[in-house]
Amino acid sequence: MLRKENIPSLAIWETPFYYYNLDLLDRTLTACRQGLDRYGYSAHFALKANAEPRILERICQAGFGADCVSGNEVALAVRSGFAPDQIVFAGVGKSDREINIALEAGIFSFNCESIPEIEVIGALAAAQGKTARIALRINPDVDAHTHHYISTGKKENKFGISPWMFEQALTVIRNTPSVELIGLHFHVGSQITDLSVFATLCKRVNEIQQWFVDRGVKLPHLNLGGGLGINYKHPTEDPIPNFEGWFEQVYRHLTPLPGQQIHFEPGRSLVGQCGHLISRVLYIKEGLEKRFLILDAGMNDLIRPALYQAHHRIENLSASNRTDWNPDAETLRYEVVGPVCESSDLWAPEVDLPISQRGDLVALHSSGAYGQVMGMRYNQRDLAPAHYSDELA
Repeated sequence: MLRKENIPSLAIWETPFYYYNLDLLDRTLTACRQGLDRYGYSAHFALKANAEPRILERICQAGFGADCVSGNEVALAVRSGFAPDQIVFAGVGKSDREINIALEAGIFSFNCESIPEIEVIGALAAAQGKTARIALRINPDVDAHTHHYISTGKKENKFGISPWMFEQALTVIRNTPSVELIGLHFHVGSQITDLSVFATLCKRVNEIQQWFVDRGVKLPHLNLGGGLGINYKHPTEDPIPNFEGWFEQVYRHLTPLPGQQIHFEPGRSLVGQCGHLISRVLYIKEGLEKRFLILDAGMNDLIRPALYQAHHRIENLSASNRTDWNPDAETLRYEVVGPVCESSDLWAPEVDLPISQRGDLVALHSSGAYGQVMGMRYNQRDLAPAHYSDELA
């Protein structure tokens, strides 16, 4: 995490900015890689979680493929050094332009989310004189026990092909020589902390795969998606997610076909804890009932709290680095807010922090996933840049 001796060095950069701990990133990648190798599994990093060039470079060098959900992500993955035969392309609304980008790149697989999409990919592949490898993204109707905005595997969600569509999908594929069905793909949601969800998913995958086997369709690949969560409340106590527990659940409950390759798509679990949004206290405003701590970072920099009331642990770095700081000293309760002209620009309605003052550096932890990559210029604010631990003196 952020070491006390590094805090003064952070003050040299203009806030707000994202700070990435490359050592923690490397240790997280190693932990995930060891779990994958133990069971012979493969993984593709979900670029939607973080698209910083130096982050992608390290993930690529660690032997991960890329999971993309847009044509621009496919192009970025190729530019970042990911091998095309390790790139998968999902997304419920792929445009013709995006499909053509992926076809030209020669990606490993399109994760197809509807029957019309299969038909369009087939037509575009034929026009290029190519055969597109596809996997059917299945909607297994499994509850991920997560926020409804990031649940993707229930029957009421927009994602994936439901079982009642299977027969028609196979008919279309058999009648489309420019597509090759190579696998099944599943992804039930994000920020999953109840590992039993993965056991439930595997049991459902077994049932669905058996449906295809009964019809003579035996596929070489199964992609179980991602979704493993991180500890937002106590990031310093639990910085590396439980990859072993995730993969062990799959090993115990999944029944793959002989020689079938199992794939995963981790995103948040690889990069979430290595990133921190660093801000500065602009003002402290005393109200009749509240005390507002106003930061220079806002919802335009990190939208998760405004979008679905996500929690990020807030730490006053300057207070903890003062020579006279006493961790048992008095704290005050603040409503921590940003500068954006929206009442939803709220970091936390009630948080106890050391007595704070204008100019203090504040960290919003666990911001490495769905943070900088979702930044926007609302109110014409500047995009927060990235800085890395190896830049510190």
